[in-house]
Amino acid sequence: MLSLVIPAYNEGRRIYDNLLTISKATEEFCDDFELIPVNDGSSDNTEEEIFRAAEADRRIHPVSYSKNRGKGGAIKEGVSHAQHELIGFIDADLDLSPNHFRDFIKTMNDTGCDIVIGSKMHKESKLEYPVARKIFSYCYYIMLKVLFGLKIKDTQTGVKLYRSEIIKEIVPKLVTGGFAFDIEILALAAERKAKIEERPIVLEYTRESSFGRIKVKDIWKMFTDTVKIWWNLKIRHTY
Repeated sequence: MLSLVIPAYNEGRRIYDNLLTISKATEEFCDDFELIPVNDGSSDNTEEEIFRAAEADRRIHPVSYSKNRGKGGAIKEGVSHAQHELIGFIDADLDLSPNHFRDFIKTMNDTGCDIVIGSKMHKESKLEYPVARKIFSYCYYIMLKVLFGLKIKDTQTGVKLYRSEIIKEIVPKLVTGGFAFDIEILALAAERKAKIEERPIVLEYTRESSFGRIKVKDIWKMFTDTVKIWWNLKIRHTY
């Protein structure tokens, strides 16, 4: 029923415990699932810890490669290995609980939608994260609204659920491997008239700094990749 893709970069300190936590939480609402942690070319012991977790839980199916491809690249690789009819994404740091998927699956069943995304801007969301991140998220939302005109408020929250046929069709067409991959997926889904629902989240920020490991160059690349995605879509529509 459910495949959860979990991109991981230099998460060796906590990935073993977090994978087992995700598995235990998921089995409470889903009988048939797999976890696909993707070691995105980590320089620490993330790969070893993922495989150690797989030995402890047969539902964990590791994917690993040596060269860092970015979060979008890890998601793309993970989706290619997913076997079930629903495919979810969740971050390895567990700022967002896997319990969100209980609600997401119900929403998908109740509405018949193709995609369910967590939204920090949903009125029922409960957030504990830095002001700087809130400002960044709002500015990025305005940018996306201007460029893409999407009827959704938050594309970047790291917990999402897709019907397999939608995401497997879209992922091979992605041109960005960085943090802007989310907007590219959703823009391509909107092109295909996919029905997207936003749901509230509970976010408990665990990183030491406001942006975690995201650096200024990553933020700049995210903005430039976003413009590139918009331009590619515009050119395609023109011709």
